Amino acid sequence: MPVLKFREFGLSNDLQKSLNLLRFDKPTRVQEEVIPALLKKKDLIVNSQTGSGKTAAYAIPLCQLIDWEENKPQALIIVPTRELALQVKEDIFNIGRFKRIKVAALYGKQAFKIQERQIKQKTHIVVGTPGRILDHLERGTFDASKIGYLVLDEADEMLKIGFIDQIEMIISQIPKKRVTVLLSATIPEDIEALCNKHMINPKRIVIEENNSPIKRIVQERYAAESTQKIKLLRDLLVIENPDSCIIFCNTQQKVNDIYNELTRLETPCAKIHGGMEQENRLKIMDDFKSGHFRYLVATDVAARGIDIDNISLIINFEVPEEKETYVHRIGRTGRQNKEGKAISLMAPYEKHLIDNIQTYTRTKIILKQKPDRKTVEANTDSFLQKLKTKPDLKEDKGAELNKDIMRLHINAGRKTRMRASDIVGTLCNIDGITKDDIGIINIVDVSTFVEILNGKGEYVYNKLQNKTIKGRIRIVSKVEI
Repeated sequence: MPVLKFREFGLSNDLQKSLNLLRFDKPTRVQEEVIPALLKKKDLIVNSQTGSGKTAAYAIPLCQLIDWEENKPQALIIVPTRELALQVKEDIFNIGRFKRIKVAALYGKQAFKIQERQIKQKTHIVVGTPGRILDHLERGTFDASKIGYLVLDEADEMLKIGFIDQIEMIISQIPKKRVTVLLSATIPEDIEALCNKHMINPKRIVIEENNSPIKRIVQERYAAESTQKIKLLRDLLVIENPDSCIIFCNTQQKVNDIYNELTRLETPCAKIHGGMEQENRLKIMDDFKSGHFRYLVATDVAARGIDIDNISLIINFEVPEEKETYVHRIGRTGRQNKEGKAISLMAPYEKHLIDNIQTYTRTKIILKQKPDRKTVEANTDSFLQKLKTKPDLKEDKGAELNKDIMRLHINAGRKTRMRASDIVGTLCNIDGITKDDIGIINIVDVSTFVEILNGKGEYVYNKLQNKTIKGRIRIVSKVEI
């Protein structure tokens, strides 16, 4: 009989609390299969499509299995992109919030020293891209001696990008006695060889859902010459009038072109591509997730690792050359068992790409007639009215978790030899406070950040105004989470 509720997995109370606040109730099929197998510490090969809930499928059991007392990283998760690394880090942080699981993300375009300081502190799980992980291992800044769990997420994409040699080098530098999990939408020969070489009697889990994400997405295409596409795009936006939409292009230059054209037509939007500064990209993605704007023009940096609820429309301004990329693009809609829609604008030279995609997905992409002028005009007033209306802001997935948590800043850190034990000792000497009320502690050069749980933040904040920490009164202030 299949597991129907997360509570039936025998998870700790800390994890149950997080999952309840995150509104996890009924596991997806991949979660039903992976969670109990990983809890039994079995090597796994998981063949599952995007949008199936696979991140939580491995994140939940990892958070359960982690020994909180161990200071060195115990689990390593390798992903193809920094966007996915940050998404996975956020998901694990939320799931492990009340168990106080500390997660570090290692990826390029962020200062190496910042990451080095993070993983020198107590860290339970490391998630990152192959190049930066290997860089830390080779420089000796990442101690992988206690890694007991290795997860290779989106293995087919890492193979396609050319990360296979780096992955092999990483595996050679972590303990052989470990649990290995590989997740991939497809299992080509090279990945099969990787599994045979590095896994012990792995359990194979193949998820072919009756209600798979791609089957919940209405897929349409319009034939148009390249020069006609921008007008067609504008007309479709008027007719579809989506609450939230991603417009995918194949190149950075095309993203810039479409963004500039939509802006000229007074359609408020934002853009994201790999040529932009990392900090700017993250800010734009956070704003899009929160609903600050409706339209995002993007390259495929937004096709993977972007988990946003209620994206109602995906438009492929250009058809991707890789059929797998098409699946990942349209997988940004139709999530959480909701309906979605994907439209592709197909130039004559792109027809063979659409044919390949239809064969690969075993799905017919309906060819539609371009909307006529009368239809566009009939929908224009409604479109313009929505443009003038600010979107409803979306609550962050972790917002419910934060309601009873207060983060405090203490003006002392590593340079004054502040230790986590100093903070815990002081807090536990406050009447009514136990270690269960203390969340994640992060100590940097001249500051310490500590989370107070269970709605006791205000009480602790007031007590610390006149209480010594490591022999001195410290300046303690509140920090927005």
